[in-house]
Amino acid sequence: MSEAVWAALVDPHRRAVLDVLRHRASSVGELVDQVGLSQPATSKHLRVLRDAGLVSVCKRAQQRIYAVEPGPIADLEAWLAPYRRLWNDRLDALGRQLDDPGGRPTSDDAN
Repeated sequence: MSEAVWAALVDPHRRAVLDVLRHRASSVGELVDQVGLSQPATSKHLRVLRDAGLVSVCKRAQQRIYAVEPGPIADLEAWLAPYRRLWNDRLDALGRQLDDPGGRPTSDDAN
């Protein structure tokens, strides 16, 4: 996964733009209304997201319509998957410990 993707995702405004685009492709004007930033700021964030490959743009009449590019998101998901499994395993162990009326860890929970 490229450093540009990480750099783009660091900013909360860019993540907000991605959240809007996750639901449907949108024009800059629609994103301005949804995210609450100025048009120049929204365009600047879109440029960073586009340069990182996280969004694509197509021209429709006089508008540019932006949409999420699934490839880099899938790469991010693949990178996060082992960490998600680790977190889920630990939550499962906690759940088993809480379910044990004696409160003793089981041999599976030793890790």
